[in-house]
Amino acid sequence: MKIFTFDTTLRDGTQGEAVAFSVDDKLVIAQKLDELGIDYIEGGWPGSNPRDKEFFARARDLRLKHAKLTAFGSTRFAKNRVDQDPNVIQLLEAGTPVVSIFGKSWDFHVHRALNISEEENQKLIGETVKHIHDHGREVVYDAEHFFDGYTANPDFALRTLEAAKNAGASVLCLCDTNGGTLPHRLVEIIADVRKRFDGIIGIHCHNDSDVAVANTLVAVEQGVTHVQGCFNGYGERCGNANMASILANLEVKLGHTTIGPEKLQQLTSVARFIAELANLSVRNDQPYVGKSAFAHKGGIHVSAVLKDSATYEHVRPDVVGNRQRVLVSDLSGRSNILYKLKQHGLVDRLDDAAHKELLERIKNMEFQGYELEAAEGTFELLVREALHPGLNLFEVVSYEVATRSANGRDSQTSATVTIKAQDGIHSATASGHGPMNALDLCLRQCLSALYPAIANVRLMDYKVRVLDTRKGTAAKVRVLVEWSDHKRSWATVGVSDNVISASWQALVDAIRLELMRMLEKDDTLERVVEDYCWGV
Repeated sequence: MKIFTFDTTLRDGTQGEAVAFSVDDKLVIAQKLDELGIDYIEGGWPGSNPRDKEFFARARDLRLKHAKLTAFGSTRFAKNRVDQDPNVIQLLEAGTPVVSIFGKSWDFHVHRALNISEEENQKLIGETVKHIHDHGREVVYDAEHFFDGYTANPDFALRTLEAAKNAGASVLCLCDTNGGTLPHRLVEIIADVRKRFDGIIGIHCHNDSDVAVANTLVAVEQGVTHVQGCFNGYGERCGNANMASILANLEVKLGHTTIGPEKLQQLTSVARFIAELANLSVRNDQPYVGKSAFAHKGGIHVSAVLKDSATYEHVRPDVVGNRQRVLVSDLSGRSNILYKLKQHGLVDRLDDAAHKELLERIKNMEFQGYELEAAEGTFELLVREALHPGLNLFEVVSYEVATRSANGRDSQTSATVTIKAQDGIHSATASGHGPMNALDLCLRQCLSALYPAIANVRLMDYKVRVLDTRKGTAAKVRVLVEWSDHKRSWATVGVSDNVISASWQALVDAIRLELMRMLEKDDTLERVVEDYCWGV
C-alpha cells in the first residue's frame, strides 16, 4: 500500500532544542528531501517569523521534482474575518501548492487557551480550511491534541474533524501533540475515526512517551495512509516521530511503499546530511542510520556475523545505506581482529601467533583506558607495527612545552621537539595556539624534509575525557583526535594522567600511521625506510 510521507523537519523539527537552520540550510535540505522521494515538505510558518517568510519567497526558485512544498499555519484568529486574517493572508502569499492548517480538537484548549465557545471553534476551522481550499490549495488539516481531546470529549473532537472535512480538507491528520498516548489507546481511537471518516487519515506523533515511531506504525496498520515525522527525531521537548525509522520500518518490515527500496539506500546519508547542517551529531545508537546501528563488539557476536550477518542483524545495512562495523575492545574475540584485518586487506599477512599477540596487546591497552573502538587509526597502526616489527620511521628523543601568561593577558605557548630520523637528529621550536598546536608544528618541521607529504594531514576533531573523576585534576584522561588527509579520516587515541602527554601520543601515532601508509605506495620512501631499519 502507498503511504504518503509528510516531512516537517524544517518546521516542527526546528522547534527542538539546539536545532536551528538558516534559510540556505532549509533550501538545501528541501532539495535533498525531494531527491529522497518525500511527498510533502513542510517548510515553516510564514506568518510567525521573517526567516520562514524569506524561505518561502526563495523557495519559488526550487525545482522540486516530486515533493509538494507545504506552508504551515493556524486557523484564523477569532477576532478576524478569514479574508483579513494576517496569518491566513501570508499562508496564501507563500505560494505553496499545499497548506497545512492546525486547529483545536481539545475542548480544554478551546475554553482555556482561546476563550471561545465550541461552536466558534468549529467556525474557525471550517472557514479557514474553506477559504484556503477555495484559493486552489490542497489543505492538510492537523487536528492538534486530537487524542487528548478525544479522551476528554470524543463528540467534540470528532466534530472538529467533520468541520475540516466538510470545508474541503484533503487530509485529516490526527496529532498526539503532547506525546502521551500509548499504542493500545491510539489504536482504539483511530479505529473509531476510521468508522466515521473515509478518505486520507494522517498521523503526527511526538515522542514524549518514547513510542512515537511505534504509534505511527500501528496507526498505519489501522488504515492511516499519511505519516508525518522529522528526520533524526528532531522536534519540541522529546522530539517528533523519527522519519528515518518510519520510512525503514514501513518499507522493510511492513511491505508498504513510501520512497521505494532504491531511494531507501540513501536514508543514512540524508539523515547525516541533515544532522551536519543542524550542527548536531546523529546519535550513534539511532536505529538504521546511526554509526552503531550495525556495529558488533562481543567476540561471540562477531564470530557469528562473519558466518552470516543475519545472526545478529535484523536487516542488511546496505538496504538503508549504512554499513557493518566490527569494534575492537577488551571484549573482542579473535573474530573481531580477523574482521578488521580483512577490512584493511591484511588478513593473510599475520600468522596465528601474531593474531594472538595483537589481541592481547589490544586488550591490555583497553584495560589501561584506551578506546580502540573509536580510534580505528590506532588499531590500524598496531596491525601495521605487527606486520613490520623492525620498522621505526622516527624516534622521539624529547619534547617540551611551556605556557606563559603575565598580568592576565592571553597566554603564549611554545614547544621544542627533538627526533631521530634516518638522516640524523632534527630539532624544532615553534609557538602555537596552545600545547597541541605548538607540538604539531614542531613535529612537522622535524619531519617535513624527509616526508613532505605529512603537510596534508590535518586535525579535524579533538576530544578529552576524564577516566576517573574521583581523582579530580590528577585523573587519567583519554584524548581522541580525528585526522584527515583530504581523502579519508581516521582517529588516534592517547591515555595518560597528563593531558599533554596523551595528546602527544595521539599526534605521534597519527603521523606514524600516515607514513606507514605512504610506505606501501612510495618505492622511494620504502627504500629510505629499509635503509633506516637496517641501521637501527
